Amino acid sequence: MRKVVLFLFFLLLNGCALSNLNVTDEVDKVTVVRYTPYMKHYRAYFTRTDLKVIKNDQKYLYLYNEKEKQLGILLHRESQYILYNLSNPGHPALALKVRPKTKFTYALKRFKRKGFKPITSLAKVGYTASVLPRRYKGVKTLLVEVQEYSRLQDLYRQAIQTYNADKIKNIKTILPKPLIYDYYTRYENLATTQVQMEQLQIIAKKLNLKTIAFQKQVPYDYYLHDASLEELSTYLSQKTTRNSLSYLQYKMLKRRKTVLKEEKLFNEGSLEDLISSYKINKSPKYKERIMILLKEAQEDQ
Repeated sequence: MRKVVLFLFFLLLNGCALSNLNVTDEVDKVTVVRYTPYMKHYRAYFTRTDLKVIKNDQKYLYLYNEKEKQLGILLHRESQYILYNLSNPGHPALALKVRPKTKFTYALKRFKRKGFKPITSLAKVGYTASVLPRRYKGVKTLLVEVQEYSRLQDLYRQAIQTYNADKIKNIKTILPKPLIYDYYTRYENLATTQVQMEQLQIIAKKLNLKTIAFQKQVPYDYYLHDASLEELSTYLSQKTTRNSLSYLQYKMLKRRKTVLKEEKLFNEGSLEDLISSYKINKSPKYKERIMILLKEAQEDQ
């Protein structure tokens, strides 16, 4: 009995250490969350306590292998760069040992030989992704969520390009709008026949898109309520926009653009940008956000 008590006491004292051992088997690897014919969802927790900045205060960089159609995320640790394959979890990570004075361009060249190059738009290759700081079982990590829709994106592009909705009419998986909107509007502008427009309307309905034909009737409502910051900025920059709107309408769209910019700053802005804005607006929510980022920065030290 005494031995049992001592053993349980030992486990209690070392419980934290044992849990950390289990966590090491779960972090710094990519796992499959969902896998369907038209959408693949991957997730990874990467330890962030020893991550170094790669570029422009970013501690990660997406690289894409166009030949293999695979997405990777590059991290910089103390003495090496590590490229994790987000499209093929079973593929071992590519590690490159470096010295303190090794230039980042050298690392990029080495990964380029493996087929991976930096990519600026994940949407163009059918991916959506998010990266957030999170604690996973007590370990400070970067939570990476990736969804791949490349096959579904290709099917919709074929349907749009050929003005034939048959290719996608039975598909139930929803394709995110940012992955197809620009492509759709390009071919809607090129449509010349009623049949083509009818096929595009079928496709737009499945995508839940507000098409150009609809926007020509009420463009102000679309840009006031539904347009993204990029769409609204482009619309306001056009010379014909100012003349097609009343003074009040133009003012309201400018105001919405300001709101969208502030939302982007609040959610994605750096600590320095948020502090600069707080000095001007004195917003309590900005102060709260700054305190959270400061706390995370202190924890990373």
